[in-house]
Amino acid sequence: MELTENNVKALLAKLPLLKNEIQKVIVGQDHILDELLVAFLAGGHCLLEGVPGLAKTLIVKTMSQALHLSFRRIQFTPDLMPTDIVGTEILEEDHATGKRFFKFNKGPLFANIILADEINRTPPKTQSALLEAMQEFEVTYGGQTYPLDRPFFILATQNPIEQAGTYPLPEAQLDRFLLLVQIGYPTEQEELAILNQTTGTKKATVTPVISGEEILQAQQLVRQVTISEELVAYVSGIIRATRPDTTTNNYVKEWVRWGAGPRAGQALILTAKARALLKGRYAVLKEDIQAMATPVLRHRILMNFKAEAEGITADKVTGELIRG
Repeated sequence: MELTENNVKALLAKLPLLKNEIQKVIVGQDHILDELLVAFLAGGHCLLEGVPGLAKTLIVKTMSQALHLSFRRIQFTPDLMPTDIVGTEILEEDHATGKRFFKFNKGPLFANIILADEINRTPPKTQSALLEAMQEFEVTYGGQTYPLDRPFFILATQNPIEQAGTYPLPEAQLDRFLLLVQIGYPTEQEELAILNQTTGTKKATVTPVISGEEILQAQQLVRQVTISEELVAYVSGIIRATRPDTTTNNYVKEWVRWGAGPRAGQALILTAKARALLKGRYAVLKEDIQAMATPVLRHRILMNFKAEAEGITADKVTGELIRG
């Protein structure tokens, strides 16, 4: 469908309504919602990191209700197999002819929004099946390729504290996630509001405001947002400055083992474009790039042992580069 000026305006008017609907259920977490919506509009996937009980599941379920999209939750466990998420073939019989045949029975991966809960609890083989779907937007079983529903958005969660019996995602697989969103504890006022809102009889109703087709149009529109050559060079400068072997930044040389690759630059430009659109603009500003730099880079910069011992994080490195 061709985007005309009128339906672009109508689409942009719906984006704030989407956040309002989610906030009927979710108290606070304003920047978390912004980052998730940015990732969704940019057509990427999110890794959400936070301790249990911070409404990670509720956020993504509420988002799927406001978007009028199908939602599936997959609880990752050590015994989960690739076929448990992708699907498997079952033997069926044609009653008219008596012939038997195999039919592919689709797994929970065939939905618009997938919550991959505690992704680091499952072995690499199952993680790889999920990451293949993220990258290719299709799954292959028995030599046959099955396209996934679009839009397709994976929100994977991991607990940053309890690491016993887990299979941490390798850096190459972490890089497939557009953003690493860290969710923290609510403020005192937010926690009081949560306690009042969730322990009574009143239940908020979420109304769908955007269809799947409109989200696909919005994702198309994100790529049409303009960015100046000067800002593209600014993004390139930030990414190149994260690499200790080529940077002139002494802070990076001291604390960083490996810097970000070219995919980080692509992610930073796309998310900056999506943020601009969420703010009602058709052009990227420097503030969009600076706002998205931390969630884009925090899982793509590998700190050295000295930094880990001193408590120097990738977020601190990103902050130094933005200020510089």
